Amino acid sequence: MQETRLDTARIRAARRVIDPVFLDTPLYRCEALEPGLGCTVSIKLETANPVRSFKARGTEVVARLLADNGPRAAVCASAGNLGQALAWSGRGRGLDVTVVASRFATRAKLDRIRALGARLELVDGDHEMARERAAAIARYDGIRLVEDSLDIETCEGAATIGLELVDTAPSFDTVLIALGGGALATGVGHVVKALAPEVEVICVQPLGAPALTHSWRQRRVVTTDSTNTIADGVAGRCPIPAVLDDLLLVADDAVLVQEASIIAGMRMLLDHAGLVVEPSAALGIAAILEDRDRFADRHVVTIVCGSNVDVDAYHQWVGAAPIHRS
Repeated sequence: MQETRLDTARIRAARRVIDPVFLDTPLYRCEALEPGLGCTVSIKLETANPVRSFKARGTEVVARLLADNGPRAAVCASAGNLGQALAWSGRGRGLDVTVVASRFATRAKLDRIRALGARLELVDGDHEMARERAAAIARYDGIRLVEDSLDIETCEGAATIGLELVDTAPSFDTVLIALGGGALATGVGHVVKALAPEVEVICVQPLGAPALTHSWRQRRVVTTDSTNTIADGVAGRCPIPAVLDDLLLVADDAVLVQEASIIAGMRMLLDHAGLVVEPSAALGIAAILEDRDRFADRHVVTIVCGSNVDVDAYHQWVGAAPIHRS
């Protein structure tokens, strides 16, 4: 495999600085899902932790570096999960954390960022506007700008999930990874391709937020003017060139799924796995629902990456979702 920005030795070292509460998350075969999906399905559950998403694996690495060597302050742009994670990791190490988010972000995520002690600034725009504002704060205040997916620590923290998959899972054929900024996909993809190259790495993105998938397919950065998806955690418009370069090396495919399939996936995870998940976490199940023939007779691992949902919105989505049956 050609070299990505990531390093497997550093990824193994990252496990030693990440709080154990975020490591060795549940990984299990979920047989109850299989009749409706037509394949063997294992779940890697990245919601069973204090911030209910995988993001703290990366922010733990960032916060450790800042506590040891850097300015004891940081700012990030976030749709909600990264902000919670950085707030949690920063609080434990005495760092001053600022999070910039869209005022249209999921209310429950914003409330948790505040509760974890971070300063929260809201912008009247989308995530890309929040990124611009966070960069401006970092320049003005002279503090660390934490850029999800661009900062290698966020990718290598997420990559520890890949180590757990290849070290503990029984033989599996495919891993389905939610694709947003790219930290999760490039991180897990790097480890899988380095240590289990026969496994197919498939990234999944909403049809209403397709920028990085289009970029992967065209092998160049493709931006979009807007997004239209309930999966706010992966709703970016402007891919990062260095992240795309890594993704081109580790992803075997990138697919787009419809909103109805995302909702159906959320409903299946509730009905058959007892899991309340945010839309981004259901992208893997949505991909199987849209192409059962492709995954028939395979053993698929899907990473359930977050469960921070607005309760009212969740009830609206899941209450209206059809159950897909084979």
